[in-house]
Amino acid sequence: MSWENQNNQLSRTFKFSNFIEAWGFMNKVALIAEKMGHHPNWSNVYNTVTINLFTHDEGNKITEKDEELAKKIDALL
Repeated sequence: MSWENQNNQLSRTFKFSNFIEAWGFMNKVALIAEKMGHHPNWSNVYNTVTINLFTHDEGNKITEKDEELAKKIDALL
């Protein structure tokens, strides 16, 4: 599955084998996002992580920062 453009957001859902794997993935994403100064809207339910990327400072739309973060997230898989 790849990122989808939904309502001016890059969205993707990730499924893992359990909660610990999902949480570990979120920790890795958090470190990358913090370094970039760009933080996702996301949710986690058991083994599922849903991430939505958009830039608040640019009128809540998709920007290069979102696309760059999406690529870095994909590289974790």
